[in-house]
Amino acid sequence: MSLHPAQVLLRPVISEKSYEQITQNKYTFKVHQDAHKTQVRQAVEELFDVKVVAVNMIKVQAKPKRRGIYKGTRPGWKKAIVELKAGDSIEIFQGAQL
Repeated sequence: MSLHPAQVLLRPVISEKSYEQITQNKYTFKVHQDAHKTQVRQAVEELFDVKVVAVNMIKVQAKPKRRGIYKGTRPGWKKAIVELKAGDSIEIFQGAQL
């Protein structure tokens, strides 16, 4: 499936763990379900003008949730952890207080 780079990366993941990995030059994104490592690498390099060293993909499983008698599930999603070349950084994350 051919995806535009803006369709591959959906949003950055905001969590304590993802902000801790920024010090190791690793950035975490929620990505399209059909995206693969090559598409994520090309999207990050094109959108942020950086050099990607490695990409790790993880499928986050759906979780069952309950509120009283109502049952449901949270949808599963796919995330990518992108490691950049030393000296490169992504400006979206620069406003964070580490």
